[in-house]
Parts: sequence; structure tokens; C-alpha cells
Amino acid sequence: MSMQNSNHMIELNHPELWREQCLYAGKWRASSNGETIAVTNPASGAVLAQVPKLSSSDLEQALSAAHKGFNYWRGLIAVERAAKLRRWFELMQEHKEDLARIMTAEQGKPIAESRGEIDYAASYIEWFAEEAKRGYGEMIPAAKSGQHLLVRPEPIGVSVAITPWNFPAAMITRKAAAALAAGCSMVVKPASMTPLSALALAYLAQQAGIDESVLSVVTGDSATVGKAFTESRLVKKLSFTGSTEVGRKLMAQCAPNLQKLSLELGGNAPFIVFDDADVTLAVKGAIAAKFRNTGQTCVCPNRFLVQAGIHDKFVAALKQAMSELKIGDGFDESVKQTSLINAAAVDKVKRHYHDALAKGAECVLGDAPGSLPHNRVAPILLLGVTDQMQLWQEETFGPVAPIMKFSTEAEGVELANATPFGLAAYFYSQNIDRSWRVGEALESGMVGINEGGISNAMAPFGGVNQSGFGREGGRQGMQEYQQLKYLCYGRAGSE
Repeated sequence: MSMQNSNHMIELNHPELWREQCLYAGKWRASSNGETIAVTNPASGAVLAQVPKLSSSDLEQALSAAHKGFNYWRGLIAVERAAKLRRWFELMQEHKEDLARIMTAEQGKPIAESRGEIDYAASYIEWFAEEAKRGYGEMIPAAKSGQHLLVRPEPIGVSVAITPWNFPAAMITRKAAAALAAGCSMVVKPASMTPLSALALAYLAQQAGIDESVLSVVTGDSATVGKAFTESRLVKKLSFTGSTEVGRKLMAQCAPNLQKLSLELGGNAPFIVFDDADVTLAVKGAIAAKFRNTGQTCVCPNRFLVQAGIHDKFVAALKQAMSELKIGDGFDESVKQTSLINAAAVDKVKRHYHDALAKGAECVLGDAPGSLPHNRVAPILLLGVTDQMQLWQEETFGPVAPIMKFSTEAEGVELANATPFGLAAYFYSQNIDRSWRVGEALESGMVGINEGGISNAMAPFGGVNQSGFGREGGRQGMQEYQQLKYLCYGRAGSE
């Protein structure tokens, strides 16, 4: 199948993966009112597809169907749910190239990164297919003779997810696979800028034997969908990945029905390089962590803190590595940096850049944001950064590496913790005692120690403070979709 736009011919081996309808209540559907949302290529602005802008009544129908789906799905034994999840994983692997091409078309990331994300996304399904078989309860020693005390984990019920545009496959699977493994049904609302990956995943789940009412994907206006999700008494759990501002609003909207929440919100990750670090490893980690997805990740380093004794050496090595990152079209196999998601994203980087220069920062690599076409921003390296600059206080979400010099370990930790956020943090040191001290002192849900790539299906992902709460991945990820029931058995008859 070929889909023509002004930038690319998008060739798919399996054209049925390209979906422009939503999957819920037993079939693929358009909006009942005929309204749609345009999906565009971030580099060219060309329209790729039109997806439904569902109405409130459409969403009510989806949630009602999900409630029925839950009653069916929870009745399956764990190995049956696991087998269907395993098949979904296998289908993702079989269709990896098509899924990657859809992702690069709608989100813009380099095709090699898109393939990597499909592997990453599929790994969550594989992990939770196995965890489905390990939803253990416990037996408690009795309080008195003849009693039996049991604790039983049960699926919480209909769950909903609202996912972001920067990882349009992985942010879905690590929520949906956990929910389905626990025995819940789930309705997913993907970002309107990147719904095509979600719809393709829904098609593969359907092919894997997962009922349409067990996993649904709906598209539409964020306010309308958020209102439908939070006001429905059928919904027992909401998982959201996005900004702290929107997370606060959803939390308030969930309060009347006391829906269980998982919130993975904004970050402001520090990347600390101590004098005793291996510079080669630190630069490699910085490139991997900072410039993945052209700097558009919630866990990418937003603040580089480099100790005085190693500052110049690290800066020189990082500058060289950054200068080698090729900028261009996402479908070019050699490209490492592509377009930002839209013009507004470029404007934010531009605002942070000019604010930093006005307050004394020095740009030693990179052109001013906005000087390149197609929403592209060349990697930017800034020195002499202070904590009074906007890019030190807010997520830039772009390929900007701002560096601040510090003197002592205590100062570095204090600067790293001087933020209301606490999602991810990184530091490099070859001193084992320092590694323990700093790892424990950093106020963050996740810490990479001599490691720039911290995310994987086996470990719990999530933050503290204004970066939210709840965990995705690991055995903890499935627990987010369970509730505990305590059973106290007394004697069945008198002695």
C-alpha cells in the first residue's frame, strides 16, 4: 500500500495496519457526528490521515462496552490472558518495520529509533504476559484457632489511559499490557498528534484474540475525552502521562468518583559529572539520554552539572560528539536528529535559548532555534548557565544541553535537587562510596549511575514530587491495576 503526502511515499507491507477509525464496542467506528482530527507529518505539515473526533455519546458507548469486556476478561484464567498477550507481542515483532514507518511518519523520530521503540514497546507486553501468571496473594497467620486469613489481589475494573505523542507505542503498551495482565479492560486515548501508532497496535491486539471491548482505542478532543473518563462511574482507574499542569486537572476531576490514579508527569532531570568520572562513558551516556527523540523525552537530562576539575575536558568531548549528530529527515537511515513535533515546540526552545543568552550564557555549538526549516533544531551546547534561566527551571523538550560548573559533591547534589520535579536523574563517578551516597541523596524516582538508558520493562518507571506517582513496568506495574481483598474464614460449624 502507498499513502501519498508531499514528503514521502509511506510503503507498508501490511496496509491493514493503517487505520483511520477507532476500535471500541465490537468494531471499527467513525465518529457518530462525522467530525475528524487531521494527523500531520511534523516535518512537512502534510496531512497524513483523518481520525474520528468522538462525541460524548460515542465515549459513553465505549466505556459501557469496556465494562462488559471487563466482566468477560476477568473471568479468564491467567494463562489464557497471558497467551493472548504473548501473541500480541509476537505480532508486534512480525510487523515491526511497518509499525516503525507509521511512527516516523506521524511523530518524526529517526526510523532507527522508531524500530527501537517498537522493540521497547513490545517488551512490556512480553513482560506482563509472564507477570499475568504471577498475581500472587498471601496467607496470613490466623488471629485465633479455626480462622484462615487470605489476601487476594483482584483486577480493579475498567481502566483508561491518556498517552503522549513522544512515545506513541511504548506509552500505550506499558499501561495496557499491565492492565490486561491484571484482568482489567482498558480504553486508550492516544495523543491527537500521533494516533496512528495506537490504532495499528489495536488492530494487532484484535488479531491476537484480545476482544475489542477489552482493549479499545478512542480519539478525540482532549477535554471531551478527559471529562468522559473522569465523570464515568464505570471507570475505576486512570493512567496519564503528560504535563504536570494537566495531571493536576485530571487529579481534581477524578476526585468526585475517587478513581485510582497513576500520573507520570514533567521532569527536570539533572546529569551530574563528577571529577572522577570516565569522560568517554559520560559523554556516551549524555548523548544517549539527552538526544534520543531529538531531546523530546520526559527523562532526558535538562540540566548538566559538571564538576570544575573535569569541566573543560567533558565540554570538549561532548561538543565533538554533538557536532557529529546528523540532522535531517526521519526516514534517512543515517539521521540522528529530526524535526520537533510542531512549531510550538520550536518556539519554546527558542524562548529558552534567548532567555539564557540574555542572562549570560554562551552558545558554543548550534544555530539559533528557528533558523532551520521543517521544525528542525540543531543540537545546542550552552555554557555558563545559571539557575535563574528558564531552561534551568522548566523542561525545554528539545536538543539543548545547558552546562553549569560546580565545585563540591554537596553542591552538586544540592543543585540537582533544587527543583520541584523528581522523575529521573543521572550521574557519573568511578568512586563506589560516592555512587552510594549520591544515589541515595538524589530526590528522584529513578537514578542512572554511569548509565544513560534507564528504562526497561523489568524495572518500575515513575517519579516523585511534582513528577507524579505510580509505577509502570516491573512487578509493580501490574499492581497499579489491582485492588486487595481480605478474606477472613471462620469455622463453618460449631464443634
